Formats: sequence, C-alpha cells, structure tokens
Amino acid sequence: MERFDVVIIGAGLGGLLCGNILSKEGFRVCLIEKNHKLGGSLQTFGRKGCIFNTGLNYTESLEDGQVLNQYFRYFGVLDKLKLQRLDADGFEIIDFSDKQYRFAMGREHFIETLAREFPAEKNGLKSYCKRINDICRSISMYTFSEEQTNIIDNDSLNIGAADFIKSVISNNRLRNIIAGNNMLYAGSENKTPLYVHALINNSFIESAWRIADGSHNLVNILASNIISYGGTIIRNQKVSRLVMDKGKAGSAVLENGEYISGRNFIANIHPDLILDMVEPGTLRKTFCNRIRGLEDTMGMFTLYLVFKEGACPYANHNFYHFDQDNVWVASDYDSARWPQNYLYMHSAVSRSTENASCGSVITYMDFSEVKKWEHTYTGDRGEDYLAFKDAKANILLDAVGKQFPGIRDQIAAYYTSTPLTWRDYTGTRAGSAYGVLKDYNRPLESLVMPRTRIPNLYLTGQNINVHGILGVTISSFITCAELMDLPYLIRKVKAS
Repeated sequence: MERFDVVIIGAGLGGLLCGNILSKEGFRVCLIEKNHKLGGSLQTFGRKGCIFNTGLNYTESLEDGQVLNQYFRYFGVLDKLKLQRLDADGFEIIDFSDKQYRFAMGREHFIETLAREFPAEKNGLKSYCKRINDICRSISMYTFSEEQTNIIDNDSLNIGAADFIKSVISNNRLRNIIAGNNMLYAGSENKTPLYVHALINNSFIESAWRIADGSHNLVNILASNIISYGGTIIRNQKVSRLVMDKGKAGSAVLENGEYISGRNFIANIHPDLILDMVEPGTLRKTFCNRIRGLEDTMGMFTLYLVFKEGACPYANHNFYHFDQDNVWVASDYDSARWPQNYLYMHSAVSRSTENASCGSVITYMDFSEVKKWEHTYTGDRGEDYLAFKDAKANILLDAVGKQFPGIRDQIAAYYTSTPLTWRDYTGTRAGSAYGVLKDYNRPLESLVMPRTRIPNLYLTGQNINVHGILGVTISSFITCAELMDLPYLIRKVKAS
C-alpha cells in the first residue's frame, strides 16, 4: 500500500492551502474530497450563463503590502486571478430604511466618512480603528513576525465585540453601523469575541475585492499547484473511518473500501465529524463531550438572481439592510419576522462593469425551518421542499423590492439554497455558515486548536482560528507548523 506523508481529509480552502504548503515543501500529499467539486465554500455553480459563488463573495487586504496580498503571492495565485476592487468611498452600504451609511476603504477615509455623519464620535472612531488594528498587529501570522504569539494569550478573546464597540462609541446608531456587516461572521451580540470582529473588519477596511468570473478560479489554481508538486487528489470519495495503529492514525478508509495510508493526517472538516471516524474510546470522553457541545454559527438562505441583459446597473459595493435598529440579528432571530436583514450584492465578471449579469441576496435561516427534510439529500427532497424554498424566495424578494423598486422586472430567473444545501456540500453541521461559534464568555472551550489527542491527527479550516480567506489562510499555516518550522514558512512567505 502506498503511504503518503500527509493525508488531508476535505478539500475546502483549508485543505487546499495545507496541501499547497506541504506539497510545495516536499511532503507527499493526498487530498480526499467527498464531492466532485473541490473548494467547500469556494464552490460555484452555473445557470443561464451566470457563475454563482456559494460562499466566497468578496475578500480583503489585496493591495500591495497588505497581508492577504503577500499570502497570495506565496501561493502563486495573485497574478492568475481577475480581481476587482470595490468602491473605495463605500464598499459596504449599511441601510436602516430611513438612511444609508458607507464603509470607506483605508482607516483615515473610513474615519472621516463616518465622522461627517457623527462629528462628536470622531475620537471614538479613531480609538476603534486603532484597537482593531493593534489586535491584528499582535497576531504574528498577520505581521509575518518570526517571534511567535499564542492566540490564547490575546486578551481580545475575553472581550465581546459588541461590548468593545459600546465602550468607544456613544451613539447607538453608529454602534450598529460599525457592526453592520457582522453577517460576515454570523455575529452574536452576547458571544462574538472582539478578535473575530477585529480580524475581519480591519482587513476589509484596508481594502475589499471581488474575484471576477467565480471563486472556483482560486480553487482550480490551488488544485493545479498540488498536482504540479506531485500531490494526489481523490474526488467523490468520503472517508468513513480512521484505522488506528499503535495509538496513531494509520489509514483513512474510503466508502468504497479503499485504504489510504499516511504518516500524518489533517482534517479540514468540522471536528465533530472526526469523532464519528474513530472507534469509541480512542479519544477522551471529556474531549468528545466538549466537541459535541460546541455551538455553531447560524445558517443562511441564499437567493441567486439572473438579470435580464442590460436591465440592472452593476453596483460596486455590498448592501446590508436591516428592518430593526439592532444589527445583531443572529442573536435575535425570529422566523415570524423573516427576513430581519439581508445582504445584497452583484457578481463581478471580467467582460463588463456597466451592468450586472447576476447577483445574490443572503439572509439568516435557522436549521429548525428545514429540519423536516434533514434526512434527505440535495436533488431528492420533494415538491413540498421546493414550494417552501419558492415561498421564502418571494418573501425575500418582496423585502428587497422595498429598497430596490422594480427589481422583479430586472430578473430573468432565480435559484435558492438553504442550510441543508450548505450541509450537503460543505459538511457543516446543520448547514452552519461559518462553523464553530466563538464565545468570549468561554473562550478556551469554544477555541479549537489544530492538535488533537491523536498524536498525528491535526485540524484546519474555518473552525480553527477565524473563517474567511484570511482567517483560513492563517489557520492553514498554524496547522502546517505542527509538521514544519513556522519561522521557516514565514520567511518563505515574506520572500515571495
């Protein structure tokens, strides 16, 4: 039996990045994906000539000298992607029906733009920006410092994002504006730690971008890299269990009965799923109970829109709408008032920037609303499920139409997905959008580390550290550092 140096379970972004790092450094890597398509939340699908992103709709910090720009250079993807910079004067629009507010790019521009609306809060805005930047600068993988820091020692783990914003901003409307894009992390007012908010908001304020023509282009580049470095990628095969050998993982058994032998294993899946792959008693009961008890972030309902040709002007920004003053909707989800918020954005295409060919509307959806179909799989859920989705689509379209009158006349076709779709294609429990919910009230319990109780089994992906391209990239290096020297890897990134 061929034995690989590293077997990676799951070809989401974390698995693909770990496969790139390790194969590039000479490890014999095998990547196993249960679906035909690689990429997890980076998967795309096509309808009527449109390419729709399922998870990655825009990303951050890609200007020269910024953090994700440097990582992209290391992975050799920067010059191969078609990138479109969002509107520097307002890449995010936060809407409360009575008024709209803009997130501008660049710290000074961000401060000045909001200070024009709230002049008495200018010093508070300065304090806010300084603090979130300081938090990011304290993370060694953000600054590429070889002097390593431990995230457990970061005091922002124990501070709530909402509490911090309240401490520096007096005006309640401005507090909600600053937290207005918290759908990017399914923020919970009483649980989300400051470091999650800081890492995401700070990097997007630096610069925000869309990948034109679909996020699958990033997936294809990363997969090609792995193959070119001598790696192996297996698709359409789910790992059913791990066979132990003298206290370590020895082989991954696929559903077709094939054994994939490895010296080390990395799981780019929800840690709860790992527990089902090992024999009872392999892991301590206390560890299993903690993992089983982890709370996940909220799921999403997405409406994918195909526009009539030339009917909808392209919007080079993202539009967040709220029908209430409090933007922390995930903490206040009420199915009777659905949708309480939504994110509306257009897809970037390289052939045109004048008119939009397609777009997406995303809002929260609790798994309880689709629980009756939880034992079914995509494509085989029956007419009642299709009727449920269509009813929800029309409710959401009615809500969007209040801010965008005439949008129905612009639409040629639409498609939908629910938390069940996310569960089936990304392997998250109950279709969670971002995996494990980090909780500042119990930071160490909700923080999942890359090293497991099995000596040669490691975790990576959005459940480690923070989700999103930047968060998962940092997580991937942290995971690979269990097998390599991290300062060496940092030097390689800096030299790219």
